[in-house]
Amino acid sequence: MGVWQVDADTLAGSRFVVSSLAETVASLKKLADPTAAHPGERQWLAAHLPAYRARLAADPVTAQLVTAAFGATWTADFVTPTPAGLRDLDLDDGLARIRATPPHVVRADLAVSSAGPLPAALARAGDLAERTAALLAWVWRETVRPQWTWRRRVIEADVLARTRQLTLGGWAAALDGMLPAMRWLGDGRLRINAHDHPPRDICGARLLFVPVTPKQAWFSWETGADRYAVVYPCAGALADAGRAVPPSGLAALIGPARAQVLVLLEQPMTTSQLVALTGQGLGSVGRHLKVLLDARLVRRRRAGRSVLYYRAPAGDTLLAAQREGGGPRTGP
Repeated sequence: MGVWQVDADTLAGSRFVVSSLAETVASLKKLADPTAAHPGERQWLAAHLPAYRARLAADPVTAQLVTAAFGATWTADFVTPTPAGLRDLDLDDGLARIRATPPHVVRADLAVSSAGPLPAALARAGDLAERTAALLAWVWRETVRPQWTWRRRVIEADVLARTRQLTLGGWAAALDGMLPAMRWLGDGRLRINAHDHPPRDICGARLLFVPVTPKQAWFSWETGADRYAVVYPCAGALADAGRAVPPSGLAALIGPARAQVLVLLEQPMTTSQLVALTGQGLGSVGRHLKVLLDARLVRRRRAGRSVLYYRAPAGDTLLAAQREGGGPRTGP
């Protein structure tokens, strides 16, 4: 991989999209490698790791499948099907495509991702695609679906931020920070990672950017179909902020909706991002910001064409006092 060569048509047709399948795969990858990227993720892992490990302990073949599918440097291709378009991104469609993968393709993909001979149980099994789909359905049902509303808001907030960066600073700005090694090099060259491989020409292809809330990333494409996807983690501040719950005393003092806005403004955010993260209407968020500004609990500054709001020292002091009093800090 290394560098993708793109043209104007590819860039013009590229899209940021939401995928419940990608969110579920990213959550499974996080459970398989449970290193928390922020406090909210640590809380999620603590809540779901015991049940996940118990499920794998009861099904050793699936446990070996997970180990082989999520290798040290590569994820088995059949687990991460490339979206066929903006309408082919939901969980049911993705699971159907995984189930339809022929056994010999599954084993070939696992041989690449595991970088070695497959265990005998995997080499013999003919139902690995079905086992993968069943595990992903479990991860969705038990760990993702209960939080999908706020996860989707976090994803939408990230898309808003990237779209704004694209409008103001072009692709170099939009791609900055998406992945550690990703850079827009100019002249139609997009570096997606630091591997020293020959450039891949994707001129004329459909290119999709798919944000997920877990700290996970991968690339996928479908040979001969001219479809490529970059799955990347939402900005850490947004992903953790999506779990923010105001202390009960603060909510009682200034109202739960306004308190939620104040808690989220630990990181500078636009009105649109606050709307996406809180689920409140634009007018409601605007009114809360005006009250908080008048009370000098938040401040604002202009960044290009955007206005960013952030907590003032007085807001930090108020929130710290409430948290020191024993109120809850975060929640699902």
